[in-house]
Amino acid sequence: MSRIGRQKIIIPDNTTVNLENGLLTVTGPKGTLTRMFRPDISISIDNKEITLVPKKQTKQTASLWGTYGSHIINMIDGVTKGYEKKLILEGVGFRIEVKGKEIVMSLGFSHPVVVTIPDGLTVTSEKNITTIQGIDKEQVGQFSAKLRALKKPEPYKGKGFRYDGEVVRRKEGKRAA
Repeated sequence: MSRIGRQKIIIPDNTTVNLENGLLTVTGPKGTLTRMFRPDISISIDNKEITLVPKKQTKQTASLWGTYGSHIINMIDGVTKGYEKKLILEGVGFRIEVKGKEIVMSLGFSHPVVVTIPDGLTVTSEKNITTIQGIDKEQVGQFSAKLRALKKPEPYKGKGFRYDGEVVRRKEGKRAA
Protein backbone atom coordinates (compact mmCIF):
# COMPACT_ATOMS: atom_id res chain seq x y z
CA MET A 1 0.00 0.00 0.00
CA SER A 2 1.16 3.46 -0.84
CA ARG A 3 1.72 5.83 2.06
CA ILE A 4 1.39 8.91 -0.13
CA GLY A 5 -1.59 7.54 -2.06
CA ARG A 6 -3.51 6.71 1.13
CA GLN A 7 -3.24 10.25 2.51
CA LYS A 8 -6.01 12.74 1.89
CA ILE A 9 -4.81 15.81 0.02
CA ILE A 10 -6.14 19.05 1.48
CA ILE A 11 -6.96 21.84 -0.96
CA PRO A 12 -6.04 25.35 0.30
CA ASP A 13 -8.72 28.07 0.42
CA ASN A 14 -7.39 30.10 -2.50
CA THR A 15 -7.13 27.05 -4.83
CA THR A 16 -9.72 25.28 -6.98
CA VAL A 17 -9.39 21.74 -8.34
CA ASN A 18 -11.56 20.33 -11.15
CA LEU A 19 -11.56 16.85 -12.69
CA GLU A 20 -13.17 16.22 -16.08
CA ASN A 21 -12.62 13.03 -18.09
CA GLY A 22 -9.25 12.33 -16.45
CA LEU A 23 -7.98 15.91 -16.94
CA LEU A 24 -7.18 17.48 -13.55
CA THR A 25 -7.03 21.28 -13.50
CA VAL A 26 -5.58 23.12 -10.49
CA THR A 27 -6.01 26.90 -10.35
CA GLY A 28 -4.43 29.13 -7.74
CA PRO A 29 -3.05 32.63 -7.20
CA LYS A 30 0.12 31.94 -9.26
CA GLY A 31 -1.55 30.30 -12.27
CA THR A 32 -3.17 27.16 -13.64
CA LEU A 33 -1.76 23.65 -14.13
CA THR A 34 -3.40 20.75 -15.97
CA ARG A 35 -2.43 17.09 -16.15
CA MET A 36 -4.01 14.02 -17.68
CA PHE A 37 -4.48 11.00 -15.39
CA ARG A 38 -5.26 7.43 -16.40
CA PRO A 39 -8.58 5.92 -15.25
CA ASP A 40 -6.84 3.14 -13.24
CA ILE A 41 -6.94 5.33 -10.11
CA SER A 42 -10.21 6.99 -9.13
CA ILE A 43 -9.75 10.58 -7.99
CA SER A 44 -12.57 12.03 -5.89
CA ILE A 45 -12.85 15.65 -4.76
CA ASP A 46 -15.17 16.48 -1.84
CA ASN A 47 -15.14 19.30 0.74
CA LYS A 48 -11.62 20.62 0.03
CA GLU A 49 -10.14 17.09 0.13
CA ILE A 50 -8.84 14.83 -2.63
CA THR A 51 -8.85 11.05 -2.18
CA LEU A 52 -7.16 8.53 -4.44
CA VAL A 53 -8.34 4.90 -4.62
CA PRO A 54 -7.06 2.26 -7.06
CA LYS A 55 -9.87 0.58 -9.02
CA LYS A 56 -8.16 -2.83 -9.05
CA GLN A 57 -5.17 -4.24 -7.19
CA THR A 58 -2.42 -4.75 -9.74
CA LYS A 59 1.27 -3.99 -9.66
CA GLN A 60 0.84 -1.09 -12.10
CA THR A 61 -1.97 0.59 -10.15
CA ALA A 62 0.01 0.19 -6.92
CA SER A 63 2.92 2.05 -8.48
CA LEU A 64 0.68 4.76 -9.98
CA TRP A 65 -1.22 5.36 -6.73
CA GLY A 66 1.54 7.20 -4.87
CA THR A 67 2.88 8.80 -8.05
CA TYR A 68 -0.49 10.40 -8.79
CA GLY A 69 -0.72 11.60 -5.19
CA SER A 70 2.70 13.24 -5.48
CA HIS A 71 1.77 14.85 -8.80
CA ILE A 72 -1.38 16.38 -7.32
CA ILE A 73 0.46 17.65 -4.21
CA ASN A 74 3.15 19.21 -6.44
CA MET A 75 0.50 20.87 -8.62
CA ILE A 76 -1.25 22.40 -5.60
CA ASP A 77 2.05 23.58 -4.09
CA GLY A 78 3.08 25.05 -7.44
CA VAL A 79 -0.01 27.21 -7.95
CA THR A 80 0.05 28.44 -4.33
CA LYS A 81 3.78 28.86 -3.50
CA GLY A 82 5.70 28.16 -6.71
CA TYR A 83 9.07 26.45 -7.10
CA GLU A 84 12.57 27.86 -7.25
CA LYS A 85 16.03 26.47 -8.03
CA LYS A 86 19.31 28.36 -7.75
CA LEU A 87 22.39 27.61 -9.81
CA ILE A 88 25.81 29.01 -8.95
CA LEU A 89 28.35 29.42 -11.76
CA GLU A 90 31.97 29.28 -10.59
CA GLY A 91 35.06 29.82 -12.68
CA VAL A 92 37.33 32.59 -13.93
CA GLY A 93 35.82 34.22 -17.00
CA PHE A 94 32.50 32.36 -16.72
CA ARG A 95 29.52 34.70 -17.11
CA ILE A 96 25.78 34.36 -17.45
CA GLU A 97 23.21 36.98 -18.36
CA VAL A 98 19.52 36.97 -19.23
CA LYS A 99 18.52 38.83 -22.40
CA GLY A 100 14.74 38.74 -22.92
CA LYS A 101 13.72 35.09 -23.45
CA GLU A 102 17.30 33.86 -23.83
CA ILE A 103 20.22 33.12 -21.56
CA VAL A 104 23.65 34.00 -22.94
CA MET A 105 26.55 32.25 -21.22
CA SER A 106 30.31 32.38 -21.51
CA LEU A 107 31.46 28.96 -20.29
CA GLY A 108 35.03 28.76 -21.54
CA PHE A 109 34.14 27.49 -25.01
CA SER A 110 35.19 29.28 -28.20
CA HIS A 111 31.61 30.52 -28.64
CA PRO A 112 28.88 31.91 -26.37
CA VAL A 113 26.21 29.39 -25.37
CA VAL A 114 22.63 30.61 -25.91
CA VAL A 115 19.66 28.80 -24.32
CA THR A 116 16.00 29.76 -24.81
CA ILE A 117 13.91 30.05 -21.64
CA PRO A 118 10.73 27.91 -21.86
CA ASP A 119 7.30 29.47 -21.40
CA GLY A 120 6.11 29.48 -17.80
CA LEU A 121 9.54 30.01 -16.27
CA THR A 122 11.20 33.20 -15.09
CA VAL A 123 14.97 33.30 -14.92
CA THR A 124 16.96 36.02 -13.18
CA SER A 125 20.71 36.32 -12.84
CA GLU A 126 22.68 38.39 -10.35
CA LYS A 127 26.46 38.12 -10.55
CA ASN A 128 26.91 34.37 -11.07
CA ILE A 129 23.81 33.17 -9.21
CA THR A 130 20.93 32.18 -11.50
CA THR A 131 17.43 31.77 -10.08
CA ILE A 132 14.85 29.70 -11.98
CA GLN A 133 11.23 30.12 -10.84
CA GLY A 134 7.96 28.61 -12.02
CA ILE A 135 4.77 26.85 -10.96
CA ASP A 136 5.54 23.45 -12.54
CA LYS A 137 8.03 21.49 -10.43
CA GLU A 138 9.03 19.20 -13.29
CA GLN A 139 9.67 22.08 -15.68
CA VAL A 140 11.78 24.01 -13.14
CA GLY A 141 13.85 20.91 -12.31
CA GLN A 142 14.27 19.86 -15.94
CA PHE A 143 15.43 23.30 -17.10
CA SER A 144 17.87 23.70 -14.21
CA ALA A 145 19.29 20.22 -14.95
CA LYS A 146 19.63 21.20 -18.63
CA LEU A 147 21.62 24.31 -17.68
CA ARG A 148 23.80 22.38 -15.21
CA ALA A 149 24.57 19.74 -17.86
CA LEU A 150 26.17 22.42 -20.06
CA LYS A 151 29.10 22.72 -17.62
CA LYS A 152 29.03 20.31 -14.68
CA PRO A 153 31.29 21.14 -11.71
CA GLU A 154 34.69 19.57 -12.17
CA PRO A 155 36.36 17.96 -9.14
CA TYR A 156 39.73 19.76 -9.16
CA LYS A 157 38.85 23.45 -9.05
CA GLY A 158 35.04 23.23 -8.77
CA LYS A 159 34.48 25.21 -11.98
CA GLY A 160 31.03 24.94 -13.56
CA PHE A 161 27.37 25.04 -12.53
CA ARG A 162 26.31 23.69 -9.17
CA TYR A 163 23.04 23.84 -7.29
CA ASP A 164 22.76 26.10 -4.25
CA GLY A 165 23.62 23.86 -1.30
CA GLU A 166 25.25 21.15 -3.44
CA VAL A 167 28.61 19.95 -2.17
CA VAL A 168 31.14 19.19 -4.89
CA ARG A 169 33.64 16.50 -3.89
CA ARG A 170 37.09 17.88 -4.55
CA LYS A 171 40.06 15.78 -5.62
CA GLU A 172 43.66 16.35 -4.80
CA GLY A 173 45.83 17.42 -7.73
CA LYS A 174 49.15 15.92 -8.79
CA ARG A 175 51.85 15.82 -6.15
CA ALA A 176 55.40 16.92 -6.65
CA ALA A 177 57.76 13.99 -6.07
